[in-house]
Amino acid sequence: MAKFVVTPSNEKQRAAWTGGGIPEVERVRPGLWSIPVPIPINPLRYVLVYALELADGVAIVDAGWDTDEAYQALEAGLGVAGYAVADVRAVLVTHIHPDHYGLAGRVREASGAWIGLHPADAGLLRDRYDEAFIDGLVARERAQLLRCGVPAALVDELAGASMMIRSFVTMAAPDRLIEDGDRLDLSGWDLRAVWTPGHSPGHLCFAEPSRKLLFTGDHVLPRITSAVVVHPQSAPNPLADYLDALDALRAFDVEEVLPAHEYRFLELAGRVDYVMEHHRERLAEIERVVSGADGVTCWEVATKLTWSRPWESIPPFMRRTAGNETLAHLVWLESRGRVRRLPGEPELWTGAGS
Repeated sequence: MAKFVVTPSNEKQRAAWTGGGIPEVERVRPGLWSIPVPIPINPLRYVLVYALELADGVAIVDAGWDTDEAYQALEAGLGVAGYAVADVRAVLVTHIHPDHYGLAGRVREASGAWIGLHPADAGLLRDRYDEAFIDGLVARERAQLLRCGVPAALVDELAGASMMIRSFVTMAAPDRLIEDGDRLDLSGWDLRAVWTPGHSPGHLCFAEPSRKLLFTGDHVLPRITSAVVVHPQSAPNPLADYLDALDALRAFDVEEVLPAHEYRFLELAGRVDYVMEHHRERLAEIERVVSGADGVTCWEVATKLTWSRPWESIPPFMRRTAGNETLAHLVWLESRGRVRRLPGEPELWTGAGS
């Protein structure tokens, strides 16, 4: 596949990303600010929090991880724009992963801001972040790993691999549930919610048609493709949901894309086409692997695919993500009748004609 390179909105922001640094707080346009908030122990390094000026303060899109470093960066960034955390009136959360949702509760405590989430993500909070229920989620993850054929020596480590990031979240129930198509009541802004499931069941983008802007969270990024995985809290066929939502973005008249990571860019349609082609190629690669084997586990398929580095050098937590991504593609192929699943523990996958 020929590589498609988007045009960055700000070359300095792109250079900061490619150079391994963190970009500056930036006034994107009148009334709109980009604030990089650092993410610990993560190759993405920072999340871009967007601050929208209101008549009586600011609304922010996403918030960052719950660490003192992240809170101080958000506080300092708002200060550059002439505001304080106490001036935040709304926290619009694109999805409940810690780097987007983690600080929302702390911001609300300091400001009284309302927190908004899509219902599909709001419904996952208890099992994901409540201490009383987390063991059940880990047990379900362990069962899935066994079905996928993960070696027994790795199962317990991988099942609990997400536990290290729970400390970066202050669990906070949303004050408002944001549905697809909702118009947000934010003075000076015509902001519309766009439900884009896949990366998470309740992932939201936010469109601003009068300014031709689209805040894309993790749904569309300029350089990497978002992880779309099957896991105990995912939809049954998250890749189908993701590709449908991605294709639907073509209907929006967008001049600038404002993602949560890396850097802002211009060509939404071109990037959508590239990401969709990436998934088509991955689906074809997986279909070839399955069709050439006499029953193969999801984990075995994952080890045979082309990744950005050799499989042996991928850290365990990322191998779990890679395996769950592979499962999402297998489920999509199964739904189209292109591969078959043989129940058992582990499950085996075969070609459609086998």
